[in-house]
Amino acid sequence: MKILLIEDDAIIGDAIKSSLEKTDYLVEWAKNGLEGEIALTDSQFEAVILDLGLPKKHGLDILKNLRSKKNQFPVLIISANENIDNKILGLDLGADDYLAKPFELQELHARLRAVIRRANQSADNVIQFGPLSFNIKDRKFLAQNKELSLSKRELNLLELFMLKNNRSISKENLLEKLYSWDEDVSENAIEVYIHRVRAKLKPFGVEIINRRGLGYSLGLQTP
Repeated sequence: MKILLIEDDAIIGDAIKSSLEKTDYLVEWAKNGLEGEIALTDSQFEAVILDLGLPKKHGLDILKNLRSKKNQFPVLIISANENIDNKILGLDLGADDYLAKPFELQELHARLRAVIRRANQSADNVIQFGPLSFNIKDRKFLAQNKELSLSKRELNLLELFMLKNNRSISKENLLEKLYSWDEDVSENAIEVYIHRVRAKLKPFGVEIINRRGLGYSLGLQTP
């Protein structure tokens, strides 16, 4: 799951990035408002963690511009400004949640999971597709109640398919979401991981379908 963190405080940003990466999130860190806006223009993310008091461009301006483009991915505001008017404005502009600084990292993780759940119309931490289920909190896949053995990259790939709710994802989009900005990889790398995950899903009647001109999505094998 690729997360964009827009935070200018080096200590807070490093703590958030490190803690999320320990739970297998892929985190891109923009250290001012302008970098954040460029990142939102150039890349796709599953969620954004957005500070408000940013240099070069204020967080509320970034949020307003993001929502004006009808971009729907979840936004979690983090801010030291606890002014109620500021909080209301952020939520009215389209933020999904607002967390005041200082906060515990465990609470940040829980709120991030909550906004992702809501974005995927899930009432709990589990997303289901046929016999396949994914627990957002534990980051585990079960197929027919058996845990799948997946490498970190395989898990992230399958997670993307689950979060897309059966919508197709292009190979270019998969590359963008699975690798960080500084990694130089080819499209063949995606094919390798798709092949591996296909083999692990096949015994359970789940497949990865290549829809010509659209990309890849999960499907159920017909009897």
